[in-house]
Amino acid sequence: MRALADRVRGALRGDRGEVTVELVIATPLLLLALLTIIQFAVWSHATHVAQAAASQALAAARTHNGTTRSGQVAGQRLLDELAAGPLRDPQLAVSRDASSVAVSVHGEATPVLPGVRLHVHAEASGEVERFVPDTAP
Repeated sequence: MRALADRVRGALRGDRGEVTVELVIATPLLLLALLTIIQFAVWSHATHVAQAAASQALAAARTHNGTTRSGQVAGQRLLDELAAGPLRDPQLAVSRDASSVAVSVHGEATPVLPGVRLHVHAEASGEVERFVPDTAP
């Protein structure tokens, strides 16, 4: 039994230090890959938050009695609730004329990797709802 243990120790003696060198090279690459995946997830979530805010603002502004201000308030309320983590410095713009409404949300995804700046942009547009009386006999 002792002879077997000596043979195993002897076989493993030549591999000393190799695992350390491999880990020194592989670990930073694995961490970079993991952080890149997390950064993409944060950017994707920020994009979804921006799109939700644009849709909410559009829904409020395009109603029959809606205004640019009502769209701005609805979109900003959603941004205040959801954008605190993934979306930095969100800018919401609502424009409305007699027939259409357009909403734009700009911001920046919260950085996970140093020096990485990912811009977020979402738009929504639609026609203003209007009442058309029934004229059929």
